[in-house]
This record gives sequence, structure tokens and C-alpha cells, in this order.
Amino acid sequence: MRKTLILLLISIFTLPGIAQDVKMKGAKLWKTLADVSYDIKQDEYGDVFVPVFGKQIKGVADQIVEIDGFIIPFDGMFKPTELIISSLPISECFFCGSGGPETVMEISMKEKIKYTTKRVKIRGKLKLNADNPDKLMYQLVEGVFVGLADSSY
Repeated sequence: MRKTLILLLISIFTLPGIAQDVKMKGAKLWKTLADVSYDIKQDEYGDVFVPVFGKQIKGVADQIVEIDGFIIPFDGMFKPTELIISSLPISECFFCGSGGPETVMEISMKEKIKYTTKRVKIRGKLKLNADNPDKLMYQLVEGVFVGLADSSY
């Protein structure tokens, strides 16, 4: 009886951490993130494009989301806890091809992830960045690898 009670208590206190409510995911999330415009402001170096996030984007800010996409190596190497994910394959991503800045996201992982060229799913808290031009405007913190994404995207 005592073991059953202990297991029940452990389950009650650990389930909320495991079963976090995902506010938005997949293609719907990427489509929502595309609703961004830009204001032009001045700094000491000239014009700076500052993102103005749409209402739906603000609605998922600081929420748990599940993003899927391709890991983009940067700075000449892959960093297993700090990475960039793109909604598009490398040949079409923002840094190499036709995508815009709304198609990429900075990820800070809780644990290391292995590099793959396949589409991956990562869950974490979405942060918006309109202040630091040295960082991407979309960031995912406390990222957790969920698995490979379905190829029928």
C-alpha cells in the first residue's frame, strides 16, 4: 500500500512537467511566425529593421510550442546545445537561399542533440526578440528533442 501511495504521489508531481500543453506546432506555427512586418529605425551604424510581431505571434510568445525543421550549421560548425532551425532545407534557408528571417529560429537545447539532415521536432518556450539585432527574432529556449518529423510535411 505504501509503495502504491508513493508511486501515485510521484506521478502527480511529475506529470505536469512531462505533459506540458503545446500551444501551437508544425506548419501552423511557421505560418503564424510569417505574420511579421518591420519598422526602420536608426542606430549608430545606420538603418536597422526592427520586427513588429502580429497579434497571433504575440499570443504564442512565452508559450510552449513544438517547431519542426532542419538544423542549420553556423559559424562553420554544429553546436549541439545552441543551434538554428529552418522551416526550409539548407539550399532554400534564409542564410543560403530564398527564405526570409521569419523562416529561422535560434534554439537553446536543454541537452545535446545529434546533427542530422532530416527534419526534426523540438519543443520549448518561444521568445520574441525585437531588441537585439545580433540575435534572430525568434528564439526557442529550454528546447527538448521530440523526434524526427513526419516526412509528409
